[in-house]
Amino acid sequence: MTTVLLVDDQSLLRVGFRLVIESEPDLEVVGEAADGRVALEQVAALAPDVVLMDIRMPGMDGIEATRRVVAEHPGSRVLVLTTFDVDDLAFAALRAGASGFLLKSARPDELVDAIRTVAAGTAVVAPRVLRRMLDLFAPHLPASAGATADDAPNPRLSVLTPRELEVLRLIAEGASNAEIATLLIVSETTVKTHVGNVFAKLGARDRVQAVIIAYESGLVGGGAGQR
Repeated sequence: MTTVLLVDDQSLLRVGFRLVIESEPDLEVVGEAADGRVALEQVAALAPDVVLMDIRMPGMDGIEATRRVVAEHPGSRVLVLTTFDVDDLAFAALRAGASGFLLKSARPDELVDAIRTVAAGTAVVAPRVLRRMLDLFAPHLPASAGATADDAPNPRLSVLTPRELEVLRLIAEGASNAEIATLLIVSETTVKTHVGNVFAKLGARDRVQAVIIAYESGLVGGGAGQR
């Protein structure tokens, strides 16, 4: 059973989400909150597998609440809710550690699939959708040293082997594991091993976080690493 905490300041939306989620035999809503502060209390008390987090709320907003949940309760994953698929606040929530974002207009089947995906430890944002978001918001990312003149990687990426660095670059360019395997002429199993090593070495929870690190480190973005 996957447990879910609903966080949204609109009670009618929470009712709707609850009805959809609890119609599934493997999903259970264990609590609700109307703002980020109450959400943190609920996460501490209930330890939900997934927090369905609204962004725009009074008091503590969803971005700060996401940051706190990720830092203080790593067993709970955050799926943020947004009205627009290029909402800058949704992107900020991803940078804060959310495992993906979902449009409030999503179909019921998309909602439950997204919850299951996040609970399983996979990002909900499709690679190419994430790439579009990052291309849009890359100019607003913190200044980064990027690559040096001799094309050496940013020191943040120095823990990666050359092959892992190439895998990270391809992930950030929107390639799936199967596409990476084809490009590097290796098996998909080998790619999965490299991806796992990249996540572990960079402290990334999933592809979303890995791609953001690649952008912030200057590996891709602003024309760098384009193919």
